[in-house]
Amino acid sequence: MNSVIDMKENLRRTLKVRSATALAALAMFALMAAAPNRARAASGRAKIIHESAIPAAKIPAYLTAAIDSPDRPAADRALDESRKPAQTMAFFGVKPGMRVADLWAGGGYTTELLARIVGPSGKVYSQNGPFPEKFKKNETLWQSRLKEPGMSNVVEIKKPFGAPELLPVAPGSLDAVFINLNYHDLFNIGADPATLNATVFKALKPGGIYAIVDNSAKPGAGVSETKTLHRIGEATLVKQVEAAGFRLAATSNVLRNPKDPRTEPFWKMNHTQDRFVLKFVKP
Repeated sequence: MNSVIDMKENLRRTLKVRSATALAALAMFALMAAAPNRARAASGRAKIIHESAIPAAKIPAYLTAAIDSPDRPAADRALDESRKPAQTMAFFGVKPGMRVADLWAGGGYTTELLARIVGPSGKVYSQNGPFPEKFKKNETLWQSRLKEPGMSNVVEIKKPFGAPELLPVAPGSLDAVFINLNYHDLFNIGADPATLNATVFKALKPGGIYAIVDNSAKPGAGVSETKTLHRIGEATLVKQVEAAGFRLAATSNVLRNPKDPRTEPFWKMNHTQDRFVLKFVKP
């Protein structure tokens, strides 16, 4: 009798062990099967596209028409050679009908380009905070520019960066936000980049573009040269912007200058300084 009981107990234990082994094997198989998918997803999130100059034949006609418009001021045209607007606007994907913002618009060079590209069916929110006394001429230029024919699609914003509701738009309504050659100056006026980046993130649509161009500092310089050389470390800027939830999706080398030692202010280099062009995306 005992031998029969022992046989049944041994059989039960054997089946239990085999069942546990089978379940473990199935779990391991599931993990192995899922691993490539997770790896592909992580790779997709981390992948950054590095672009060179776009062939002239591939620049959209609406960009060329806007840039070549005879109504653009001569002073703006003089800046085109160093700023390469056809390349940068094509890289950032600006199109007619878009709703965009130009932060720290300065004299309005980028604002006017955006206004001409997005056209009457689009909208441009052009922002400047209080102008320091030495830059009052830029304020005059900006405000007079906004009164020009063809600028009726521009909304003027006169608020500092820390102002509540800096951008007068519904959350998730903008296609792109630009800050051109001025992100480094946030540190010179005591503005909080984290607050600004969060504001931009809130205003953009999912898939919206945060377009940043700035003067590159030497590796490791971080924000130590924003006031002296008006340069900022690229890695530092990327870290700050991605901390707000953005993903760096692409870079362009069209404004790079490998001969720039990055030891002088940009104006001493006659606007040929090394600049990074970064396209961040709101997931």
